[in-house]
Amino acid sequence: MSVNKHLPHIYVLPEDDADRRLANGFHLEVDRIRQMQVLPAAGGWNEVLNSFNRDHVGKMERWTNRFMVLVIDFDGHEERLADAKKVIPAGLIDRVFILGALTEPEDLTADLGLFEEIGRAMARDCRSQTDTTWGHELLRHNAAEIERMRDHVRPILFGI
Repeated sequence: MSVNKHLPHIYVLPEDDADRRLANGFHLEVDRIRQMQVLPAAGGWNEVLNSFNRDHVGKMERWTNRFMVLVIDFDGHEERLADAKKVIPAGLIDRVFILGALTEPEDLTADLGLFEEIGRAMARDCRSQTDTTWGHELLRHNAAEIERMRDHVRPILFGI
């Protein structure tokens, strides 16, 4: 199901299948399901950035109600967020958010369960403004991005 482009909406661009499954789990908890769309996996964190710039920048300039969440694996490199933000056009940075596991999403499953369950728990945290899941040692580095996105994303997805 595609989003209504005339209303505020969110596209999620995942790096790989594990990130896509996390995003799909999140999507299952969304109240306004037509306002979020999980895109196919890009095939690597650099490819997420390339795909964003190649396929989405122009559309975001046209559709000013569009927000993007880029889901990447940090592969143990916390500086990857700053590196990734460098390729986001300045005029769009307030509508683009970059999230991901500090290592790889597969490392989350031992503590938190299946990918879809983790994604659902992330959405519940977003809805209730808690950090039960987002506070996990492999996710807490996302705190600033989560805080930055809450004002924009919560109303779109949860009507709050």
